Amino acid sequence: MGGMKIKQFSAVLSALVLAAAGLAALNRTAAAEEMKAPAALQLVILDTDIGDDIDDAFALGLLLRSPEVKLLGIETAFGDTELRARLVDRYLAAVGREDIPVMAGVLTPTLHFSQAEYARHWPPHGPANKHGDGVAFLLEQIRAHPGEITLIAIGPLFNIQAAVERDAATFKKLKRAVIMGGSVNRGYDHGKTGDAPPPASPEWNIVCDPAGARALLGSGVPVFVMPLDSTQVHLAQPQLAALFSHGSPLTDQLTLLYHQWSGAKDWHTPTLYDPVAVTYAIRPELCPMTPMRLEVDDNGNTRQVEGAPNSEVCLQSDEKGFLGFLLGRIMGEAGH
Repeated sequence: MGGMKIKQFSAVLSALVLAAAGLAALNRTAAAEEMKAPAALQLVILDTDIGDDIDDAFALGLLLRSPEVKLLGIETAFGDTELRARLVDRYLAAVGREDIPVMAGVLTPTLHFSQAEYARHWPPHGPANKHGDGVAFLLEQIRAHPGEITLIAIGPLFNIQAAVERDAATFKKLKRAVIMGGSVNRGYDHGKTGDAPPPASPEWNIVCDPAGARALLGSGVPVFVMPLDSTQVHLAQPQLAALFSHGSPLTDQLTLLYHQWSGAKDWHTPTLYDPVAVTYAIRPELCPMTPMRLEVDDNGNTRQVEGAPNSEVCLQSDEKGFLGFLLGRIMGEAGH
């Protein structure tokens, strides 16, 4: 091979080597970018009896501060659902999230709820808007996103019961339902500590509408249950003080709602039942599941029975991990 040809061959070889190196670098960059790209947002609808116990307000705050979630809408449940929807309107307006649809669920016999005055003061001027049908909204969203929606239900299940009765085939196209409800081995501890946990007892969300719980368990939708066994996580006074003094739009709303709740109920230490259900939807490792067949009687008892599982149940959550996650999201960075 002549000198000129050798030089030409070397130049071509060098160019090929550089091109290969460049391609490898591009591939590495693309792979790195792919690893950094966020996963598809989880589509969620929240069904809540917000306005009575304070834990619903924390659960909603956690959803709003979780970038993994796209909150398609909120439907209120139990009692005066229209007034509860106004409470949600005020909450969302205060944190700049008026883009989220709010619907009123099935109206049931009205009971006083502790944060009603927060709702009655909204809107500040003029008459309140009438909210749409929460059950119709739920079914419409399932039709629009079949197999993609996680329903998080943290109140009595009247809306779920109505949706199954109205269109069971559409309801079955939910991706899954995550609920706070039931009591398998542990009843209400009411903030007391002791060696032996209290025995199982009817839990509020289930006892208010046992038929709704049976409808959900028989719907064919995958059901993930957070009972009293895993959700009685208490927020201590130092944590409350840090929350009250944080001063963000979100924590200011939680502070207002907390004081209305504690004043009306003469309670001071929140039990964060409902945020555990939201946490499972985002960080399932904090709430390990056990396949189980649950049976609900007319008195609201949820008993484990023999037979094919109809649910996954969290009997023990990581309480320390849960509190760190919840408070980190609400008072810190959204990606904590």
